[in-house]
Amino acid sequence: MSAADKKALDLLFQRPLEPAFTSRDNGKSALVLPDSYYTDRYKGEAIELESRFGDNVDTKIPLRDIKKPDLSFITVDKKKHFSLFNEKHKTQAGRLIQLFLDAPDLSTFAGLAAYVKDRINPVMFQYCYTVAVEHRPDTKDVNVPPIAQQFPSQFVEPSILKDARAEGTLIRQGNRMVLDIPRNYTANPRELEQRLSYFREDIGVNMHHWHWHLVYPGRGPSTVINKDRRGELFYYMHQQIIARYNVERYCNALPSVRPYNNLREPIPEGYFPKILSSLNNRTYPGRTASATLQDLNREEGTNTVADMERWTDRIHLAIDQGFVTDARGNQVPLDEQRGIDILGNIIEPSDLSPNPQLYGALHGVGHDMLAYIHDPDARFLEDLAVMGDVATAMRDPIFYRWHCNIDNIFKKHKALMRQYNQQELDFSGVRVNSIEAKISSSRSQPNTLLTYWQKSDVDLAAGLDFGPNGNVFASFTHLQHAPFEYTINVTNSGGPRRGTARIFLCPKTDERGAPLSLNDVRQLAIEMDKFTVNLQAGPNMIKRRSDESTITIPFERSFRRVGAADTPQATDELSRFRFCGCGWPQHMLLPKGNEAGMQFDLYVMISDYTGDEVRQTNQGDVCGDASSFCGLKDQLYPDRRSMGFPFDRVLTGQNLSQFAQTYGNMSVSNLTIKFNDTIVDRT
Repeated sequence: MSAADKKALDLLFQRPLEPAFTSRDNGKSALVLPDSYYTDRYKGEAIELESRFGDNVDTKIPLRDIKKPDLSFITVDKKKHFSLFNEKHKTQAGRLIQLFLDAPDLSTFAGLAAYVKDRINPVMFQYCYTVAVEHRPDTKDVNVPPIAQQFPSQFVEPSILKDARAEGTLIRQGNRMVLDIPRNYTANPRELEQRLSYFREDIGVNMHHWHWHLVYPGRGPSTVINKDRRGELFYYMHQQIIARYNVERYCNALPSVRPYNNLREPIPEGYFPKILSSLNNRTYPGRTASATLQDLNREEGTNTVADMERWTDRIHLAIDQGFVTDARGNQVPLDEQRGIDILGNIIEPSDLSPNPQLYGALHGVGHDMLAYIHDPDARFLEDLAVMGDVATAMRDPIFYRWHCNIDNIFKKHKALMRQYNQQELDFSGVRVNSIEAKISSSRSQPNTLLTYWQKSDVDLAAGLDFGPNGNVFASFTHLQHAPFEYTINVTNSGGPRRGTARIFLCPKTDERGAPLSLNDVRQLAIEMDKFTVNLQAGPNMIKRRSDESTITIPFERSFRRVGAADTPQATDELSRFRFCGCGWPQHMLLPKGNEAGMQFDLYVMISDYTGDEVRQTNQGDVCGDASSFCGLKDQLYPDRRSMGFPFDRVLTGQNLSQFAQTYGNMSVSNLTIKFNDTIVDRT
């Protein structure tokens, strides 16, 4: 990859609402466009515009004059929302991704992207362009900036954007103050759901959901869609989000989220997001309390509540029968190996669904219909609400009710599967004597962990189109935990061997303090980490830091700086900017707990690696630290067991401790999470 090609591709991520000819990289770089690239609005001004934006920059990058593509298949309005949950939008995006992937070389790709950029919906362009960069083999050195820095209005309270423009325009770089994003700006304490706003509206949480859908698009070329166990991963990643959300509700004295499975009953939870659309400066519409789902009849799509009910019934019937029917009428078994994966591809749905005509698009259309519940027939010309956007959907309480319903469908399939047997659960000769978690301080108590609030900065400047150059930082408050370390003591009575350490955090009680059954606990178990261990004969002491978790990505990766000065050059560091942007944020690894100290069970299992091992045929990228939620780029999922093992199936026992005592390779410890309601500086 030439330096010019890389620079051109990097610049196309910046200032996504501005035309491609404007200067970027803090006014230091500009793309030089062929005359044919200018849209009709700017053709007569091409020479003047090139001079105005290109004469005073350090770097000019000429783009190749390519053969112009036919873009007539794209009908998404430039000033309306693009949604991955809309079937028409997904289909058009899939074709555009294919067009980008078919570009024979980087110079052609850069020119094609610049030409397309100024002619289609900006959010659609950024999505398709980013997916192409993520999946082209020749763009491994191109970083993908966080969406919060491309479209900041989707993540911060609107008045901050006004202040950011003023600060950047009036105050010189270096003297600009950090703007403070207010806490709890979407509702007051009378709204009980607001107790969870720190979770639902967390910037890192929402960026994770956006990035996951970049890595696993539902429609497009087979090379992009057909990834190992993608349907199962759709199930498991969202199942873990629901488990985490429910545990977080217990921490805040709220009951488990109630599934939204009766589509004809009013939704008691209202939500008013108070964030702006980047495309038209309108606020995302709110939803009043007791709104009811209606048939959708809009230009963007037509669906009915009856469609949703019919698809749900057919999926339930398939689970009861133990097979789905493909488009040719063949019965495809929902077996132990592939059943959950097939269901995931049907329910999401992805292009891998064996029969979309029969089973429909339950999850995606559900998002779409809920996103237009305020204006289902477009009589008020309102655009979609946050549920229609993968970058904002997790802000709305109905996201968790809808996904609880989706999760229950998967659970029905899992409940019909046989229980794991002794051979699958045990690891003969391996005994886990204890597990302990301890804050990284000599004065801390074992198995007592601490959470608190923390302020961190996010740079808004890259997304402030037609705004100031340089950095403009905003400070937001988020949950954080004190770093800690696990110590697992294991005795191996045999020769040297390998195992997989599987660590879960499980609530003991619900919001009222009532003990949870083993079946409830297993469905609320939060995966904390999973890693390979080498066991020597005799005693083994395994140490593992919390920031090494295979669930999370480092804090700095969620909120990294953008621009040439902050882009790493080393290959291993650069990988963090790419696929590794997918992962649960490290600062949300632990649930909040409460001020009195909430009680949990810390569970560990060492499973036999001979049943876990996956022989990779492709080494792929070096990234892999959030593999449990995101898999591995260009590789097989790095665990042969079912995702969530051993908690994905019904277990035998009165409680978790009794279950663990049955097997020597498991151990459970009491753990307390204390919440300190203060703001602690990052340093």
